[in-house]
Amino acid sequence: MSLFQTIPGGVNPSDGSRPLADRMRPRTLDEFVGQEHLVGPGKPLRTQIDRDDPGSLIFWGPPGTGKTTLAKIIARMTKADFIEFSAVLVGIKEIKQVMADAERARQYGTRTIVFIDEIHRFNKAQQDAFLPHVEKGNIRLIGATTENPSFEINSALLSRTRVYVLKPLTEEQIVLLIENALSDEERGLGKMKLRASADVLKKIASYSSGDARSAYNVLEVAAALARENSGTETGAEITNEIVQDALQKRILLYDKAGEEHYNLISALHKSVRNSDPDAALYWLGRMLEAGEDPLYIARRVVRMSVEDIGLADPTALALCMAARDAVDFIGMPEGNLALAQAVVYLSVAPKSNALYTAYSTVQVDVERTAAQPVPLHLRNAPTSLMKNIGYGQGYQYAHDLESKVADMQCLPDNLKDREYYAPTNEGVERRIRERLEEIKRMRRG
Repeated sequence: MSLFQTIPGGVNPSDGSRPLADRMRPRTLDEFVGQEHLVGPGKPLRTQIDRDDPGSLIFWGPPGTGKTTLAKIIARMTKADFIEFSAVLVGIKEIKQVMADAERARQYGTRTIVFIDEIHRFNKAQQDAFLPHVEKGNIRLIGATTENPSFEINSALLSRTRVYVLKPLTEEQIVLLIENALSDEERGLGKMKLRASADVLKKIASYSSGDARSAYNVLEVAAALARENSGTETGAEITNEIVQDALQKRILLYDKAGEEHYNLISALHKSVRNSDPDAALYWLGRMLEAGEDPLYIARRVVRMSVEDIGLADPTALALCMAARDAVDFIGMPEGNLALAQAVVYLSVAPKSNALYTAYSTVQVDVERTAAQPVPLHLRNAPTSLMKNIGYGQGYQYAHDLESKVADMQCLPDNLKDREYYAPTNEGVERRIRERLEEIKRMRRG
């Protein structure tokens, strides 16, 4: 059996053996819901399609937002052969065969659209195999990816395609789609005459996380449960309890190895930095409930304590380390409250990046300035030879001084009088600033 199939033109739309999500797939742009920023009147992708010149494209967006559907609509509207395959199933040999077939088809005036689902899974060699054929115009390549193309797709191929970003569908758009599925007698569930309240439909939509396919799947399971519970073929009601059974557990949009992983931890960090405990708790919950490693979050929370609070509240680091130990000790889900306590504490704590800024400046100086030797007076002199050549000469023992502060240079000569740490007036750092000013006065005196 071939891995490659042209787009099915004669498939029975009412074939009940096909999943509801596939049966309800839009066939035209007029049926398409969402992505108005791309396919609305006068928008860039709509303009390209209307001009019959879509070129090669990359659709980047979460699951269930219409990437495959748009590719198939483009193939129909531009009257092109459509070849669809998944990046997880094919290798270089199969790619070259498809490219050769597309080149022969072009000689007979037939255009070919090659749609690659999960294109980010192709390695460099596989992606490079498409380049000459995209350049010659033998194919129009449409790739779909849930990962950031900047990181996952070769720059050479990326430069020859146009990237369109698809957004998660809104709850209102999901509700519209499942309402259509309930009323459509040809492709949907219309013949079952199912009843469902607005609250039930909204619940399905809210639990789908902007994924139309997920919403259709839940609706299809709920419809079967409703019919089974009622014992009738038509007229059953989909209740909240039935939807809950169909859902089992909310599937949150999350990829622990992908971009959403970094997006959510970034949102958590920036909410803490902006002293917003409510947002911090929300993003923490999103990550934990989606299955993120709690120790990964704990490590990042410890980093927040030293990067954004620092010495403005030295207790923050100790509390975050305690939260990390608690997660390790009692595990999950009990450990989630320890992390919640840590992020709320960090959110309301006084903020200072003075320590972070100071160390960043130190790193720059270490990199860019000459590594001068340690001044002799700061060196230990455990042997007589070392004493004779000046090790330790001129060193002033601070505890012997009344002020406990010696007027002694501790930086190398090329960085003399360099100041790195500039404490703020926030929290404990206000006292640290006052103490540093006092130290400077004593040193001058």
